[in-house]
Amino acid sequence: MTLEEIRSKALEMAEPQFKKFEPIALANTKKVLEAFKECQVSDYHFTGTTGYGYNDVGREKLDEVFAYVFKGEKALVRPHFVSGTHALATTLMAIMGNGSKGSEFIYAVGAPYDTMQSVIGHTRPVKGSLIEKGFTYTKVPLKNNRYDLEGIQNAVNDNTRAVVIQRSRGYSTREPLSIVDIKAIVDVVKAKNPDTICFVDNCYGEFTELQEPLEAGADIMAGSLIKNAGGGLAPTGGYIVGREDLVEDASYQLTAPGLGDHMGSYAPGYRLFFQGLFMAPHVVLQALKGAVYTAAVGELLGYEVFPKVDADRYDLIQAINLKNGEEMEHFCVGMQAYSPVDAHVHPIPGDMPGYEDKIIMAGGTFVQGSSIELSADGPVRPPYTIFMQGGLVFEHSMLGILGAAEELLKHR
Repeated sequence: MTLEEIRSKALEMAEPQFKKFEPIALANTKKVLEAFKECQVSDYHFTGTTGYGYNDVGREKLDEVFAYVFKGEKALVRPHFVSGTHALATTLMAIMGNGSKGSEFIYAVGAPYDTMQSVIGHTRPVKGSLIEKGFTYTKVPLKNNRYDLEGIQNAVNDNTRAVVIQRSRGYSTREPLSIVDIKAIVDVVKAKNPDTICFVDNCYGEFTELQEPLEAGADIMAGSLIKNAGGGLAPTGGYIVGREDLVEDASYQLTAPGLGDHMGSYAPGYRLFFQGLFMAPHVVLQALKGAVYTAAVGELLGYEVFPKVDADRYDLIQAINLKNGEEMEHFCVGMQAYSPVDAHVHPIPGDMPGYEDKIIMAGGTFVQGSSIELSADGPVRPPYTIFMQGGLVFEHSMLGILGAAEELLKHR
């Protein structure tokens, strides 16, 4: 097939899925608007503060809006989180460090994302990791590449302080978790030990469904603002939402005991965080369309893709199994050429903090590392999987994936 034939046929294959996403985006936009109205957001909430940040009304209002949208008792939304991993690590450290019931934490859906393995200290000794602090880590293996409810039930015991549920696939081939899946896991955990805290890593999952993990019974969740919830406008940061006591503990972990969420200034102001949240449901719609279109192009090129074109979507990530490391590089070179930033740059594999393998990445983004903007990356190791995510506008996603396809075809 020619590139033009691939472009046209892929769009035809993807169109039925687009119609499924649009009502979800509409409902989630309505939910966000309701939060802004009920929380009485005004333009003076966009103003920044300096120094200690006492009585920062913008910071406090942003917490209130996030808690409302995600149905939590309390939220901690901060530009001071340097990444999603930082927000997740802060939450998990707080849960374990402030717990009197149990010293074990369990990852319920196979191995965690690479950077969280460093936080845990599982693959190698890491100074300050949870294992170094004396906590016990258990992983429930996947069964037929899906979560294993019986295995989770058997793993939970009286010493289990927390069960971590990673919603997205990370650098794996398993399916992401739906809200129904999360509820099934939470129900099994709570039936075995009601005191166990269910903590959801919500990265890449926000606004892909009508409900969020706290509505499925989770106690607390966390994510990044340079992914879904920031709508492509938030310049940095992360969030934690959930049970009031747990979010409070996380705030002490982020700042200091006694200070918590009462301090922390941000001189540039909060407009982009509010505006990013407002845009988020629509931007997620654009990214989902891009993911489905990428799956269609991948299939037409003869590659194994997951999820399939017609599969339900619970995160933004589209994975394609390529043949070798050279094809991973060709894919990233082709996509990078259609980036608004650094389109002239040739991506090559390199070392990144928190990763065991070399990483190849295409990501000419306005916000450094923003994976709600169009990007593709993966560890250069078998089965040579490229993980594509994001896309602020569908048209850009289409051009980017076709650029990757053109580069692959050129080297066949």
